[in-house]
Amino acid sequence: MTSPEFMAPLHGQRLRCLYDQAQVKDALKRMAGEINATFSGAEPVVVLGVMNGALVTLGQLLTDLKFPLYLDYVHATRYQQGETGGELQWLRRPEEPLAGRQVLIVDDILDWGITLAALVEHCRQAGATDVKTAVLARKQRPQPPVIEADFAALEVPDEYVLGYGMDYRGLWRNLPGIYVLEPGPHE
Repeated sequence: MTSPEFMAPLHGQRLRCLYDQAQVKDALKRMAGEINATFSGAEPVVVLGVMNGALVTLGQLLTDLKFPLYLDYVHATRYQQGETGGELQWLRRPEEPLAGRQVLIVDDILDWGITLAALVEHCRQAGATDVKTAVLARKQRPQPPVIEADFAALEVPDEYVLGYGMDYRGLWRNLPGIYVLEPGPHE
């Protein structure tokens, strides 16, 4: 996608499509199948979406999950609309009780895993019996993250990615695919 309406707010940088909308939807369906196989029991699962990034992924994943679930969300961030992470800030903790329950945390991207590890630890400290994690995209980094996701729909390169819930300085979560932001003049 290189149309001018997408270029101006990106300060002349280009977008290169990694996965179009159909590819992302197919990957989410595949991941839902893996999650369904894991949570095939009759006990309800607490599904926690990590806002704001997981909103699109969670919305599309939910209708393909075939087990009883409670839906809640957390809002914890290290980015505050920036491009590099800082200290974890809790904006909202889950309201659904976690003690004695299975939990599935859904997030947009596994980068270094620092936020995801903190969320898993929070759920365990709250008494969750089992905590699994699912991400739309796992970033391929030379060093492994501090925690691995149990489920990952797609792999992305160690570059800045946006779209499908992932933002660039608070914008473009609504792009209908996953894109790499490439520097360079607009041509």
